[in-house]
Amino acid sequence: MAVYTSIDDPEAYFRIKLYTGNATDDTGIVFDTTDTTMQPDFVWIKNRNSTNEHNLANSVAGATKYLHSNLSQAETTAANSLQSFDSNGFTVGENANFNTNTNTYVAWCWKESADAGFDIVLYTGNGTDDTDISHSLSAVPHFFMVKKRSDTSNWNCYHQKSNSSPEDGSLQLDETGAFYDDATQWSDEPPTSSVFTLGNSAQVNANTATFLAYLWSEKQGFSKFGSYIGNGNANGTFVYTGFKPAWIMFKRLATNDWFIVDNKIHDFNKAESDSKMLRPNLNNAEQANNTVDLLSNGFKARNANDAYNASGSTYVYVAFAESPFMNSSGVPTNAR
Repeated sequence: MAVYTSIDDPEAYFRIKLYTGNATDDTGIVFDTTDTTMQPDFVWIKNRNSTNEHNLANSVAGATKYLHSNLSQAETTAANSLQSFDSNGFTVGENANFNTNTNTYVAWCWKESADAGFDIVLYTGNGTDDTDISHSLSAVPHFFMVKKRSDTSNWNCYHQKSNSSPEDGSLQLDETGAFYDDATQWSDEPPTSSVFTLGNSAQVNANTATFLAYLWSEKQGFSKFGSYIGNGNANGTFVYTGFKPAWIMFKRLATNDWFIVDNKIHDFNKAESDSKMLRPNLNNAEQANNTVDLLSNGFKARNANDAYNASGSTYVYVAFAESPFMNSSGVPTNAR
């Protein structure tokens, strides 16, 4: 029998939650009721109608500690921020980045699991080229993000499709720049099923500095880390993922912003003016989205904007599933 997916229920490993703030300490945010519960290990929160920062927290570093995807600043600790990772959600304090009264928020949440191809790694730099850092994916990572916790630094991202030799350099999540070649990032060494390799760049391996890495490996029917070429047409390029996307982050391999769309704030049942997107490198509120259609087996660009569909330009993307195109028994998902 053909293998269609290894994960029939993506909500066991990835959830999106919309909520409205109340400026009250110890506010529990519970995932929408389904047959599946999930205790998240990585929660990424953004105020949708304000210019508050993006806030990224994880269970390995611990609740109350967070970084901003749109800034290079060091890790912040605040008791009134994200306060705990719960059995089916999380708890926030009254911090404005997490819980301003009447403001609306989106939370993107992942569970750490080798089965789902996600690992969180904390490490201390040594300033030495060709340093191997162990991970627990038991598979080669296809996308990872590294950020210095103890001081300012950019978010340095490895993406398997960013270059013909992606280990030669990085994209930066907090910047608009193109892929840049720098052997001091990953020491020109591709990651393996057990380690990723660091050069001696202070961005990823400053001596005695503390760092965080989020790493993902593709899982059929659940995640995809690919690329596409724009056609400059409103009837844009169709990108096959093998699942109905719940969340997509994409970046042009030239100077442009990053963009995120999801199936909660981007709703194909709404008018384009009511369907929204966010930029992880900026603190902007959500904006009207006419970028892509989310389909049962992938996505399709619907605008000729250079940021996501310039003719002949290459884009990389990171995508997670709402549902597989075919479950493990070969039964198709509902079409759009």
